[in-house]
Amino acid sequence: VNLVESGGGLVQPGGSLRLSCEASGFTFRSYYMSWVRQAPGRGLEWVSSISTGGSTYYSDSVQGRFTISRDNAKNMLYLQLNSLKTENTVMYYCAKSYIKIIPDESNRGQGTQVTVSS
Repeated sequence: VNLVESGGGLVQPGGSLRLSCEASGFTFRSYYMSWVRQAPGRGLEWVSSISTGGSTYYSDSVQGRFTISRDNAKNMLYLQLNSLKTENTVMYYCAKSYIKIIPDESNRGQGTQVTVSS
């Protein structure tokens, strides 16, 4: 399993970012995929998942603001982050994992940092 995230950066409160994840080393279209995040000094938190068929699932804290999507032809996973808040300054990880499952290191990427600050 190889997962490489990109798209993080510095954004103002209320702004938007689109995270991307390039997957390889497994049959991407056959697996649920997820995004998890980790704030400094805290554990991993499940954010969102998408099924093989495109059904989407979100944590209560991001429902209505974030959108997960996938492109099985390109082996790509995406997360659109809108209306970002300062408490969203965290590391986001792409993961080969089921809904609400916190993946181990072998099933997630190295992460991409999102910093929300004015």
